[in-house]
Amino acid sequence: MEEIRRRGFIQKLIGIGAAAFGTSPIAILHAQQGARSNRRPAVPSPAKPLPARGEFVIRDAYLMTMDPSVGDIAGGSVLVRNGVIAEVGKDVKRPNGAGVIDGRRTIVLPGLVDTHWHLWTTYLRSMAGDKPEDGYFPFTTRYGKAMEPIDMYRSTRLAAAEAINGGLTTVGDNCHNVRSHDHAVYDIRALQETGLRCRWSYGPYRGMPPDRHIDLTDLEGFHRDWQKYSNDGLISLGFAWGGIPVGPDASKSPENVDVARKEFETARRLGIPMATHWASRENTPPGDVQALAEGGFLGKDVLLIHMLATSPAEMKLVAAAGSPISVSPGSELRIGYGLTKACEFMDAGILVAVSVDSVPLTGSANFFGILKLLRNAENARAFDEFKLTARRALQMGTIDGARALGLDHQIGSLTPGKRADVIMVRTDGVNMGVFTDPAHMLVEAAEEADVDTVVVDGRILKRGGKLTALVPEQVIADAAASLEAVGKRIPKG
Repeated sequence: MEEIRRRGFIQKLIGIGAAAFGTSPIAILHAQQGARSNRRPAVPSPAKPLPARGEFVIRDAYLMTMDPSVGDIAGGSVLVRNGVIAEVGKDVKRPNGAGVIDGRRTIVLPGLVDTHWHLWTTYLRSMAGDKPEDGYFPFTTRYGKAMEPIDMYRSTRLAAAEAINGGLTTVGDNCHNVRSHDHAVYDIRALQETGLRCRWSYGPYRGMPPDRHIDLTDLEGFHRDWQKYSNDGLISLGFAWGGIPVGPDASKSPENVDVARKEFETARRLGIPMATHWASRENTPPGDVQALAEGGFLGKDVLLIHMLATSPAEMKLVAAAGSPISVSPGSELRIGYGLTKACEFMDAGILVAVSVDSVPLTGSANFFGILKLLRNAENARAFDEFKLTARRALQMGTIDGARALGLDHQIGSLTPGKRADVIMVRTDGVNMGVFTDPAHMLVEAAEEADVDTVVVDGRILKRGGKLTALVPEQVIADAAASLEAVGKRIPKG
């Protein structure tokens, strides 16, 4: 296919891992889930079980706890026991039998938190093109329509591998290509097998008519049975709400408003947190956020994405309602939406978090690079070198991200009693030397290759710069196979 020849296969993700596939006790098989499609989808190969949780101490590291009551600790240690941060400090003793990880020449901090990423699009890396018909929306819609459940699994598994490799331990997955129950189940299965923490949000499929709502019965079924999908609490359920028609569209199609309201009210009745793309383009007149507020569609349970066409008056409405905002500087700039308004939002009293969005646009999910881009864009917009500090940007990418997803009681800081989502970043590489200010080093100099160790819920998923539970070559090869297969299914012309 021309698009495949033009773009080539997906770029190589990371270095070589040492693990191999085996049997996974958490794998969800098609027959167990009562799949609803007429044709039984291809079943992924059995996966290797995730590493066991244990007890270990990270010693003699520079700790950035992101907990103001604890602060930074030079030469500090973190004790992890059975998935929990048991102790943080200077004189943490190693219990008998506990392992030891040498933290010298590393910065240790809580795992990074992404609040909005369409993981299923990752096999289309860098394929949003340079002409309208190959733009992000038409391109991903063409490929999304032709995807089978196995393709969702492979692409999302690639995204999860990239996330872990780069120090992301939690992702808000806006899965807006749920074409069937099987598509959803296989997408979730990829997350289960990789061990990533996630808020997985059920969304409408690519190309869904505006007068049709999602399968609310299916959503309610996932909510009812979520325990068997949650991966021992690592994955929570959300809803990627499409929003309401506004302006002339609302008056022309009141039935579409009714559909959107029914979806929203169902999610709120079930207590499912929502995320919605709203007021995305900076160069459109404000007013859409006003419509959300007037309709009762704001609240702490509604994460607003992009929001570039938001007026100061509308920011006050968002702040009063308590809705957090997720900004995506990489994709917003690449697609031409405009410059982020993160500092304006924060100045208005709004909780702001950060996200990858979609690698067909951004190319990669390098979260340190995204934080750097965000800081630079905000300072440029304000004509102020000091408007957004490096430490504040890191806060947005850790504890504030956890707050935006409603997970700050579990993650986001190195606080005793929280779940053990921890990363170690080496500081002895050429790009990181000499050790100076750790916040500046992470935001301005760190790269994915500097992430030495990644711990999610007490499981070591990356160690010594290599993934421990995934085989990168196999992950990439499977995603490439799906890219080729999906491309062949797309109608010609």
